[in-house]
Amino acid sequence: MVKQNSQIEKLIKNKQDPKLILEAFEFAKEIYKNRKRLNGENYIEHVMRVALFLDKMGLDEKTIIIAILHDVIDEKPLSMQETELKEIAKIFDQEIADLIKKVSDLRKIRFPLETKIKERKTFTKEKIENLRKTFIALAGDLRVILIELVSRLDGLEHLGTLPEEQRKMYSLETLEIFVPIANRLGLGEIKRLLEDGSFFYLFGDKYKWIQNNTKEKYEERERYIRKFIPKLSKILKKERIKFSEINYRAKSYWSTYRKLLRKDMDIEKIHDLVAVRIITDNVEDCYKALGTVHKYFKPISEEIDDYIAKPKINGYRSLHTSVFLDKEHISEIQIRTKEMHKEAEYGVCAHWSYKEKIDLTKDNKKFAWVTQIPKVEETFKIDFFVDQIFAFTPKGDIISLPKGSCPVDFAYAVHSDIGNHCESAKILGKIVPLSYALENADVVEIIVNKNRLPSQDWLKFVKTNMAKGHIKKFSLQKTSGFSFVIPNFIKNKVLEITEKFQKRKEEKQKIIKERPQHISIAGQKGMLVNIAKCCNPKPKDQVKAFITKFRAIVLHKTSCKNFQRLAEKFPDKVIDANWE
Repeated sequence: MVKQNSQIEKLIKNKQDPKLILEAFEFAKEIYKNRKRLNGENYIEHVMRVALFLDKMGLDEKTIIIAILHDVIDEKPLSMQETELKEIAKIFDQEIADLIKKVSDLRKIRFPLETKIKERKTFTKEKIENLRKTFIALAGDLRVILIELVSRLDGLEHLGTLPEEQRKMYSLETLEIFVPIANRLGLGEIKRLLEDGSFFYLFGDKYKWIQNNTKEKYEERERYIRKFIPKLSKILKKERIKFSEINYRAKSYWSTYRKLLRKDMDIEKIHDLVAVRIITDNVEDCYKALGTVHKYFKPISEEIDDYIAKPKINGYRSLHTSVFLDKEHISEIQIRTKEMHKEAEYGVCAHWSYKEKIDLTKDNKKFAWVTQIPKVEETFKIDFFVDQIFAFTPKGDIISLPKGSCPVDFAYAVHSDIGNHCESAKILGKIVPLSYALENADVVEIIVNKNRLPSQDWLKFVKTNMAKGHIKKFSLQKTSGFSFVIPNFIKNKVLEITEKFQKRKEEKQKIIKERPQHISIAGQKGMLVNIAKCCNPKPKDQVKAFITKFRAIVLHKTSCKNFQRLAEKFPDKVIDANWE
């Protein structure tokens, strides 16, 4: 309790509305009082750590409140969730309730990963990318993403008591989904911590190898850098370069391991195990500092990078250079402004603090969606997937569709044969109408019936061109004339009607038998036909036949307006016909 009181005091310090944060804390404490996480601790301990981390990043009070309440509806029946969300909306506001629901919905992305792991299958790069997009689409708000990232980071730090399978599942999910998202948002500190936490649980033997084989190098280089910094400080002052501080940072184990793989596992080839950072007041001083460093220390020309002139895709800006500090020591030196340094640690959140616009480069198509992050002024909304939904197959594959798509669209996206024979659909085990509008992360099961064929009515609610194209193959479609795939039941109906009229002599007199040997109806020759008087088709005209109630089969030109009107109204009565 003393610990929690200390935490809440830190959270409300210098806040405009401390009472609301206190109210959220008391509300959460009551809801969480009998709830424990898998590691045995009470939920309140977890959410308070998340809230404090976000407060350190400079997030607003509403985000802090959502962080405190973000687990309140997890693992509860839908009816109870709705009740609690209504209560939260009443006490706080509707937006807070909506965002808590979004945080809870993010758990849905676990389904495809768990499914693939159980089946011992892996995702392709494209499908992993779609899973990340699903996460972004479900979140719909940058605050939701940040809360989930920090919550995940805290979870990684407390995974030790869980079974090995759960630890690996959580870590794999983190490395595949959350680390790339943290990277794209420029959240350097969170990214590094997520990477190393996942690395430890997924590849424990490699983690220990890195730890054992680089420990001395880290320590030796750290000692040297500490002695070097005062020397560098004197040089910068002598050259009248303005700087606010010089510090250093150790490279993460995961990043070191990946770089070692590219460097033939030779630790001596990695020059940024411990990197020096010079923090200046403005961009001009960054370049002056770079020139001064190169004046006193010999640079490695191929290891000079200007990320100020050309920022990384996630907005990262800094000058990097590797130099010989003496005959035996090489080190990377990073030079950036205070603003750039904060952006490097907290990415997009730094912009919320500065109230500036986000400016991300657009030179990489693969990551193009991250450039669509909105200008952060009054809104945190992410709306660049507003026209898409991402649904899952029962096997965990992800299907991307336009918003408003239905199970028929989903079925055709999986396979044309599944679409053609789609009879019904289930979501969460419940039958839904074929016209049901799918939502993000729905798990859709399509029920197939080989005797079922596409219906003209489906065109009223399908959204994808793929679905429309396949359905139209079974209905009216204009090519060089009109061509149809005629279902057997229509062919049988044609023959049945023909036989009836052949038996009725009085009706025979009304039938004009126009060279039956030269007319084919649905692939059948010699059938009785009636030549339409409205258009009077002749041999070589493009024709179609229409089944009437009393006059059997009537032959029309395809250009006939009467025929086109009838075909639109009664497409199932139109059949293929041609002159031979």
